[in-house]
Amino acid sequence: MPARRQPDPLGPGSVAEVGGALDRDDAPPAAALRTAVRYLLETLAERAPGKAVEVRVPPVAAVQCVPGPAHTRGTPPNVVETDPVTWFRLATGRLGWAAAVGAGAVRASGARADLSAYLPLA
Repeated sequence: MPARRQPDPLGPGSVAEVGGALDRDDAPPAAALRTAVRYLLETLAERAPGKAVEVRVPPVAAVQCVPGPAHTRGTPPNVVETDPVTWFRLATGRLGWAAAVGAGAVRASGARADLSAYLPLA
């Protein structure tokens, strides 16, 4: 089994930088947003280990997480997909799961795709 990827040491600083920009209603720097999104996805995978759900934040990254039956081929049965800013807001508590899903900012399919029990992360 491959070793788990180590969290980016720049992650916490990028989360703070992006959070500050969003709190000022500024566009976050692209590089900081990418780093923060990856870091927060890695944090989710650490806190909810498993392979039952695939969380996709294109074009930045994707992780598998949440305990339960793992998929091995093709499209997984439980998928969550959103954009980088929405994922950042969800992961940091700036946006609630139900509100994001209700607004169509998050597409969640499958019985295990509700991440509300795992969010916010930071």
